[in-house]
Amino acid sequence: MNYEILHRLNSILFTSSRIVFFTGAGVSTESGIPDFRSASGIYNEKLGYEVSPEEMVSHSYYVRYPKEFFDFYKKKLIYPEAEPNACHKAIARLEEMGKCSAVVTQNIDGLHQKAGSKNVYELHGSVQRNYCERCHTFYDADYVLKADGIPMCAKSGCGGRVKPDVVLYEESLNEDVVEGAVQAIREADTLVIGGTSLVVYPAAGLIRYFHGKNLVLINKSETSQDRRADLVIHENIGEVMAEVMKQMTDETTK
Repeated sequence: MNYEILHRLNSILFTSSRIVFFTGAGVSTESGIPDFRSASGIYNEKLGYEVSPEEMVSHSYYVRYPKEFFDFYKKKLIYPEAEPNACHKAIARLEEMGKCSAVVTQNIDGLHQKAGSKNVYELHGSVQRNYCERCHTFYDADYVLKADGIPMCAKSGCGGRVKPDVVLYEESLNEDVVEGAVQAIREADTLVIGGTSLVVYPAAGLIRYFHGKNLVLINKSETSQDRRADLVIHENIGEVMAEVMKQMTDETTK
């Protein structure tokens, strides 16, 4: 790992007061959650289904084939044993220190909140939230996982289907979440983009609202925004953030 680059990142974070982290699947792969598009991701698995994973998590497939949808969803999109990794914990610590103002994430696993982050904009929703389509009663991920087949509302006299609060293909992003994310990015002095190749739109397009001082990109592979960034690090984001936080802690305790 290039310690000169790490020192530059440390300096940027140390001197910033309104950092926004924009995170993608690469942040959660270190917690054992596979992404969709890498060589080992869900899209490239031989799943034994006759349709693509992308089609299986579409709104139309959910409506037409709910049993098959939930079979895939429970097996491939909910990871109850996953725990926050060094990156999640570092971001939460920076918020605690008053430096990180928000997290904007494409992930649906809820690990940022589990690590302690409070101000999180989940662009694609969360597997941790599920609602009855008829009476809007809330259910957690465990209820969906334990349901026999299609999860149904347990409220007396309802019997509605319980839908995950995730943005399926063919569905629009939540306007309030997008507006909050845009506002946070606009007000940021530093934007750190981590663990995403920035190919998923419209979420990836939100970074155009950043006009702050420092744009940092941390991703194993190149992205379309590398040339625009003030600092680019092609390393494992968990290792990078763990080392930077160690340096920052050492400096503050001197």
